[in-house]
Amino acid sequence: MRPTRLWLVVVSCFCSAATLIAQSQSSSAPQALTTLQGAFQALSGKTAINDVTLTGTAERIAGSDDETGTVVFKATSSANRLDLTLSGGTRSEIRSSSASGPVGTWIGTDGVSHAMANHNIMTDAGWFPAFAIENSVSTSNAVLTYLGLETRNGAPVIHVSASQQFTGIPANSAALMQHLTKVDLYLDPSTFLPVSYVFNSHPDDNASLDLPTEIRYSNYQSISGAVIPLHVQKFINNTLNLDLQFQNASLNTGITAAQISAQ
Repeated sequence: MRPTRLWLVVVSCFCSAATLIAQSQSSSAPQALTTLQGAFQALSGKTAINDVTLTGTAERIAGSDDETGTVVFKATSSANRLDLTLSGGTRSEIRSSSASGPVGTWIGTDGVSHAMANHNIMTDAGWFPAFAIENSVSTSNAVLTYLGLETRNGAPVIHVSASQQFTGIPANSAALMQHLTKVDLYLDPSTFLPVSYVFNSHPDDNASLDLPTEIRYSNYQSISGAVIPLHVQKFINNTLNLDLQFQNASLNTGITAAQISAQ
């Protein structure tokens, strides 16, 4: 199937985005494209979102540890950084795109930088839904599927999945890569705003072991013409891991991907 251009209606509102292309063998792809166009339009309105900075409070839960503090999130479509200043110390996650593919780093309370496993950076982190949608479908080998109306977390949603299809490599490797790039987006059927973004995390030493991971969005507010979720939660294996309550949001302050990656 010939590549299909995305965002014919809304791409002019997203000047940070290159031409978005999706390629699919599914007959439902056109409906998936239309649905994600609607979601992007609902998030961006008539605003060209080049970068975002969000600040607020955070709670991190990991086993018996329950820490509170503050959060700063900065992002462009090709790089993002999450900085947590918690009662147990500071933690950071940095992701960016490079010529050789995605790059990820995490910094623990000891201040030492560690490379993220390659199989854990095949999808967007999901913190900012407009960029998450773009990054899920912006490659020439993207495959989109419309799965229709469902119920999730007790509420009706529209379900769309996105992954990448790989050719020229062994079949088992292609299947694994497609699995590692798969995300599921769930949208409010009345507003088209994303409700949750679901993907699989994995242990650093085992790409085949799935850890279901969900980013949930709520408390959407209109800010500078865009609509932004100020409450973002991360669940791993259905257990709350991070609870972020943003109080301040700034768009288009001139942050670049290089600046985010270098911080």
